[in-house]
Amino acid sequence: QVQLVESGGCSVQAGGSLTLSCTLSGYTSSSNYMGWFRQALGKEREGVAAIGTSSGLRRHADSVRGRFTISQDKAKNTVYLQMNSLKPEDTALYYCAAASTALARALDYGEYKYWGQGTQVTVSS
Repeated sequence: QVQLVESGGCSVQAGGSLTLSCTLSGYTSSSNYMGWFRQALGKEREGVAAIGTSSGLRRHADSVRGRFTISQDKAKNTVYLQMNSLKPEDTALYYCAAASTALARALDYGEYKYWGQGTQVTVSS
């Protein structure tokens, strides 16, 4: 059984930084991409960043490019999302997910089969 556990969400001031972590356990070889998604209240879930667990290839959404960076520690089966220059519009529930997919579709939440419970990030102005 695949499990994803996120941590690191909290409340921060605008302009601040935060790092989210997600650890994958279980049948890890079934997934070749891990991604971060977010869902703000009343909005659709959107892809934020994704990384190929073997290839290391990365994608970042336009809305976060240059501010957020996805990375991984393969030995720990852990993916990180470093978030800098946070804005109030980054406020959302952030989810980690795992998929068997390709880079071109790595920010499409429909590609992802396994999901964590989410961690809340709140950015105040």
